[in-house]
Amino acid sequence: MGKMFNVGKIVNTHGLMGEVRVISRTDFADERYRVGNKLFLYLKNENTPIELTIRSHRVHKNFDLLTFEGYNGINQVEKMKEGILKVPEEALSELEENAYYFHEIIGCNVRTLDGLVLGEITEILTPGANDVWVVKPERGKEMLIPYIADVVKKIDIANKDIVIEPLEGLLD
Repeated sequence: MGKMFNVGKIVNTHGLMGEVRVISRTDFADERYRVGNKLFLYLKNENTPIELTIRSHRVHKNFDLLTFEGYNGINQVEKMKEGILKVPEEALSELEENAYYFHEIIGCNVRTLDGLVLGEITEILTPGANDVWVVKPERGKEMLIPYIADVVKKIDIANKDIVIEPLEGLLD
């Protein structure tokens, strides 16, 4: 089936109607868990994944709650606990032109337009309106770079190279 990407883990059941609690590992939960989408559930000791079709999705605290077609009660979903939900690579949606997956951005090197190397992106924070990249220089403390058009000028995933124009004060 080609490469599979982990989008979440079922950590528990929720209520009695077949809802499961998922800790997401996806950047696009709303798209990924759209009703009618297919996910593949990998259980601990099973070799063959179970194909599931999403019947409903809602967010509760820090979890995504899902139900699946044909699974209407807690007894049917109890065995899904600890299962990993994956999608095949081709289901990773065609993103808008300027959107990237977290795993593509992390590990990229960041430099300024003048060629000053700032460091490597170690994580991505999603505090609100725009993502923030955490850049770790070889020495000194981490920098936070907002992922906005004014700052990020070029992203070259193939070469793990990102060019930014720092806002005033960013590098002080």
